[in-house]
Amino acid sequence: MTATVSRLRERLGASESGMVTAFVVVFTLALLVMAGLVLDGGLALSAKVQAIDDAQAAARAGAQAIDIPLYRSTGQITLDPSEATADAERYLAQSGHTGTVTVTGDQVSVTVTISQPTQLLSLAGIGHITVTGAGTATAEQG
Repeated sequence: MTATVSRLRERLGASESGMVTAFVVVFTLALLVMAGLVLDGGLALSAKVQAIDDAQAAARAGAQAIDIPLYRSTGQITLDPSEATADAERYLAQSGHTGTVTVTGDQVSVTVTISQPTQLLSLAGIGHITVTGAGTATAEQG
């Protein structure tokens, strides 16, 4: 029986040795890439939410730095720009993230950048994913 199968293969010129191995290797690599996209994509999404949360909280911390003497004399809410910037940056330092703080009038804007290391995509040469989040807060009475 084996000799018959061998002669039939010789006649057809078809050799399938190694075809299953190549398929398994390609399929396994595709599965690893898909798993990497799911796992590292989820981690990047989580880091994005964290960046937005930290930016909004830092902006709120900065928006509390009102100019007290001006408020007491006139009742007008005005931010102390240097104190607002310092408070927002202090909050960012405590959270362990870096960002930029901008104070314009009575508004504090913060942008936070987080570099999320990858787990599986690092096998494909993607070592980290950088995400940013932004938040703005306005000083208001009440």
